[in-house]
Amino acid sequence: MPAFLKEIEAFRGTGEKNEQGESLESFLEKYDANKYENPSVTADMIVIQHSKEFDTVEQGLKVLMVKRRNHPSIGFWALPGGFVNIREDIDLAAKRELLEETGVEDVAIEQLYAWGEAWRDPRSRIVTVAYLALIDESKEVKAGDDAADAAWFDIVLCKKEVKEEVNGQGKSRIKTIYELKLVNEEKEVELTAEVEVSYNKIGIIKEREYQVISSNQIAFDHPRFIVQALLHIEAAL
Repeated sequence: MPAFLKEIEAFRGTGEKNEQGESLESFLEKYDANKYENPSVTADMIVIQHSKEFDTVEQGLKVLMVKRRNHPSIGFWALPGGFVNIREDIDLAAKRELLEETGVEDVAIEQLYAWGEAWRDPRSRIVTVAYLALIDESKEVKAGDDAADAAWFDIVLCKKEVKEEVNGQGKSRIKTIYELKLVNEEKEVELTAEVEVSYNKIGIIKEREYQVISSNQIAFDHPRFIVQALLHIEAAL
């Protein structure tokens, strides 16, 4: 098969042949991308609306959500996002999906985290790259593509429990349970979730973990996306 890229000179290395006597061109012609199972990649957008000046993430912020039109999690509310096309940069896919599903465009985005557990989606092995956008003015939203509805939800975040535990490796870990509530009064919709955030108390490598303990009408594992984004913003305030 032909090379995936038109320009391959940057990948020639020293120019020598491999142990099979193949040049780079010969290697690429025989390369079978389907030899191994490949995960799919999605890009999701966490769009947070805030006032001109704010100093807390516990209240006063809004998040943009879409109502799913199709399986899985049909009828539940999710973050805008979708599958990355094979020749599409992931950040461009995030912006495209945001525009297609909500009508929102021209926002600055930043890659936040990659979620890659194998259990995340019943359709396939899916890795999701999450992006964060912060805007300080209201934007009108209109559902499109596979979104049945789109709306801004008021965010209420509070700590429910904080404890310290010693794990099997003898490391002391801090575990915090957050209660997340998303409310749209106009639609009379209230979404709730509990997310546990844990990390190593000592050391540079914190091994942070985010686990959804419970969720009510929030699709997939998106509650932990939102909590992680809020904690990221809080750390920068």
